[in-house]
Amino acid sequence: MSSLSIGIVGLPNVGKSTLFKTLTKKEADIANYPFCTIDPNVGVVLVPDERVDKLWELSRQEARLAPNGAAKSAKKIYATVGFVDIAGLVKGASAGEGLGNKFLSHIREVDAILYVLRAFKKSDIINTQNDINPVKEKEILDVELILKDLETINKRIDALSGDFRQNKKEAVKEMEVIKKAKDFLEKGELLVGHLPASATPKALQAGNFTADETEILKGFQFLTFKPRLYLLNGKDEEVSREVLDIFNKNNWQYLIIDIATEFEAEGLSREERKQLGLPLDSETDVLVKKSYELLNLITFITTGEDETRAWTIKNGDTAPKAGAAIHSDFETKFVKAEVVFWQDLLDANGYPKAREQGKLRTEGKEYVVKDGDVIEFKHG
Repeated sequence: MSSLSIGIVGLPNVGKSTLFKTLTKKEADIANYPFCTIDPNVGVVLVPDERVDKLWELSRQEARLAPNGAAKSAKKIYATVGFVDIAGLVKGASAGEGLGNKFLSHIREVDAILYVLRAFKKSDIINTQNDINPVKEKEILDVELILKDLETINKRIDALSGDFRQNKKEAVKEMEVIKKAKDFLEKGELLVGHLPASATPKALQAGNFTADETEILKGFQFLTFKPRLYLLNGKDEEVSREVLDIFNKNNWQYLIIDIATEFEAEGLSREERKQLGLPLDSETDVLVKKSYELLNLITFITTGEDETRAWTIKNGDTAPKAGAAIHSDFETKFVKAEVVFWQDLLDANGYPKAREQGKLRTEGKEYVVKDGDVIEFKHG
């Protein structure tokens, strides 16, 4: 799961590279002109998680009380999400304008897309558009991705035509699905695949396709098929009620973040943020968590003397599948899993009391892992 990544996209000069630097603490070219980022910058971001912090403290405490008295300096390892800062897109990219195909190929390689849309009014930052209009910017990005996907579909239809005329079963099924996708795209609609019932409420949308159709479409890596989140870059008061109404009406998942302020505030303590009138929690931390939800991921935890660690799995994974995140043997030779919810373990002040209270359970192969489960796997 470590290869999961989110592409940061948007028109030139909307704040993409500043956001990337704030998120990853990794240097990215930041300049007041279009296309200052030519090759995508890639960085891995920790997913903030108080559960890991608290269980790490508990495990250190248990180690200090162990009979041998040897308190190990346990490691604390968070889940991660990769962010890719992709060069600015312009109208006509699908036909090769700006960085064109190079830009679009970078999007094809990520798991989800974060649209950065300009809402800030700063006149000293060059605006490549005639006005400040986040909805219009979103539409420009959507159209370029749609046009590129239509190009992919038309090429595939041509390639399938022979087998389709011969009434070959697989070709007929695939043709049916991609023509259905083409109909959606030609109406200007993005593709939304089938989502399992286990998807988080925030991630859940009405899917255009069945589970079987979704599997066929996945193979094409359509740009419009990827989950997306919209970041309105500006202060709350700079985003009009009209824009918010449009986003809410269409159930587009969005956040309003003043990227420049977060960039300047990076590294401040909660007390320092409070003194400056900023939210106590970094808004970029909120973005990272929201991005994690966007990919329909959850976290389970392992904890002990050596380390407390968050592991990333898909929502709905069973215990053996979750074990594979640690080692393939945990799936192929799975016997059972000892499971306790993280808060129950914390309240019991450790495994012995959790077991006495009946909070520690033995689960088998069919158990569906819940977000926040603390698990110890037993394998043959």
